[in-house]
Amino acid sequence: MSENHAANPAANPAANPAPNPTAPGPRAERAVPAPRDRAEPMFPGGPLADPAGSHHERRIRSFRPRRGRVTPGQGEALRRLWGQWGLDIDGLSRIDLGELFGDPDLPVVLEIGFGMGEATAQMAAADPGTGILAADVHTPGQGNLLALAERNNLSNIRVANGDAIILLREMLEPASLAGLRVYFPDPWPKKRHHKRRLIQPEFIALAATRLRPGALLHCATDWEPYAEQMLEVLTADPHFENTQPDGGYSPRPDFRPLTKFEGQGLEKGHVVHDLIFRRRDT
Repeated sequence: MSENHAANPAANPAANPAPNPTAPGPRAERAVPAPRDRAEPMFPGGPLADPAGSHHERRIRSFRPRRGRVTPGQGEALRRLWGQWGLDIDGLSRIDLGELFGDPDLPVVLEIGFGMGEATAQMAAADPGTGILAADVHTPGQGNLLALAERNNLSNIRVANGDAIILLREMLEPASLAGLRVYFPDPWPKKRHHKRRLIQPEFIALAATRLRPGALLHCATDWEPYAEQMLEVLTADPHFENTQPDGGYSPRPDFRPLTKFEGQGLEKGHVVHDLIFRRRDT
């Protein structure tokens, strides 16, 4: 808190003139609320508003921070379950995934961007032998996924809040991930915003360092130009090989659920492209 040091009027008579009965009285000071700490939890014990704060360099962000309207049920889940199943991406320490999930032998897949979490919960229920570290910045979705995990006894889900780039770069050990999923990331359709797209050569090179040999990198998008960019970027990286012999797009695998959002897009004639690449041994 900054201090406002005022002069001592007794030390300077000119600064303390006699009262003027015709002058208006002093206006009452209006209280100005203190600014909210950007790292202050929106819910006690819940995710921080800006977990990385100023700890790490700012970059061109590939996401739009979204707080959104949180329902009472979502807020209750954030308050009760965040300390057990949530983590803030502050970039200050490495994560032991075995300790995080309570099983050192559990393979862990990172999912970047999970919306409201319905598809994530379905995948976790269908494959209890795989841990899903789900990262997003959407507070209602974080609360909804935590509630789904509790309701369906999905102990193989952990929810990460913040920038997935910082999570990969600063907090995950090399070759620690069994897979990476990026489903329907923001396409940033305007040309001047293409630099904000997540799937760029630099991101793929970073992901390669955190994926173990044989791990799958799975992307999906319903934006044709973005799908073309994804295919170009992934094909050009020497650390990955396309699982499709023809070097093209993959059919939607059974383990990726058809989401409500995706179904609505298909009804409108959108074409969804899946891209599944495997981390090479070298």
